[in-house]
Amino acid sequence: MLTSLAYIFLLGLLLGYIFKLIRLPSLIGMLLTGIILGPYALNALSPSLLQISPELRQIALVIILMRAGLALDIKELQKVGRSAVLMSILPATLEIAGIMFIAPKLLGITTIEAALMGTVIAAVSPAVIVPKMLFLNENKIGTKKGIPQMIMAAGSVDDVYVIILFTSFLTLATGGVVHPSDFLQIPISALTGLTLGIITGVALTWFFKKVHMRDSIKVVIMMSLSFLFIALEHWFQNTIAISGLLAVITMGAAILKIYPLLATRISPKFSKLWVAAEIILFVLVGATVDIRFAAAAGLAAVGVIFFALIFRMAGVYTSLIKTDLNTKERLFCMIAYIPKATVQAAIGSIPLAMGLPSGNIILTVAVLAILITAPLGAFGIDATYNKLLRHPKTPPTHPIPTDTISNT
Repeated sequence: MLTSLAYIFLLGLLLGYIFKLIRLPSLIGMLLTGIILGPYALNALSPSLLQISPELRQIALVIILMRAGLALDIKELQKVGRSAVLMSILPATLEIAGIMFIAPKLLGITTIEAALMGTVIAAVSPAVIVPKMLFLNENKIGTKKGIPQMIMAAGSVDDVYVIILFTSFLTLATGGVVHPSDFLQIPISALTGLTLGIITGVALTWFFKKVHMRDSIKVVIMMSLSFLFIALEHWFQNTIAISGLLAVITMGAAILKIYPLLATRISPKFSKLWVAAEIILFVLVGATVDIRFAAAAGLAAVGVIFFALIFRMAGVYTSLIKTDLNTKERLFCMIAYIPKATVQAAIGSIPLAMGLPSGNIILTVAVLAILITAPLGAFGIDATYNKLLRHPKTPPTHPIPTDTISNT
């Protein structure tokens, strides 16, 4: 496993740097590293490492969401509260509807299978968009109207919404029964996640003020609690819906609200953790890519992805109607909501593992969605934020690095 980790870090850093030199997001190089080292190419990664890959990707996601929470200003978010709620639901819903319409025609699958495919593909990737939005937030670009905060918050709830829909459609596809009450889990999971995060954030703030300790120890405590949030989501999945990821980001936001000095001090420590976590996350996502199936899917699968993106972008635009965002700012939000990666890598293989006839094509389209939308969205944000968003008089002139928060 140690040898595999050495390959991951060294090649991931090298290819990431090369892509950065040619003005492309470094995450493309990291994804490519995973494809090269993965079981479908050189097969250079230890099976024991691949076995714990989902857990490692989860750790990386927790780090970036905690960092996002520590930068999430509640006052700024309140300005776009309605839009954030709509963006949590509407873009994914329209994208799933678009796939249900086009996938049976192009890929020859049933409507239920297309709906299942839609839920696999529809989730936006916090691991891609959060570092970008943090960069904008820290440089006060688009923050006057709360754009980075809105996208970060909506993206985390979007994932919860889509995963719950995925579970429901998977039950239907395997011959089970879905009850209307199952969809109540969506607002319940959001509410419980918010409540859990706020209570924990308040308690931690009180504890840290009373008990003096090194900031590094505080980071360890916060990370441990975040892992427990994720565990609670699984422990109580048959009892009450809990969004562990939303609890993580809310805990950070609560600490920023109550104890901003502490948030300012420990935020750079999470930035440093992200340097290694980012490489592990995107390389292991790339390692899930079976290039044989991706090549065999052909233009039909690519057509489904781009057709679905049109519906997603229409959903974003609709969510921003009756806001004070101008046309350029709405266009930026549409671009920023393109990337997909982590959720697709996490659940894309489940239909195949459960023996569904459409499992192979669902996994293939999920992989292609990662390969197409993660670089496309990341590059789109880099290329447009300076032109589409309002910023200070001396805005950054360089592209947003994928490892943005590691530079803070």
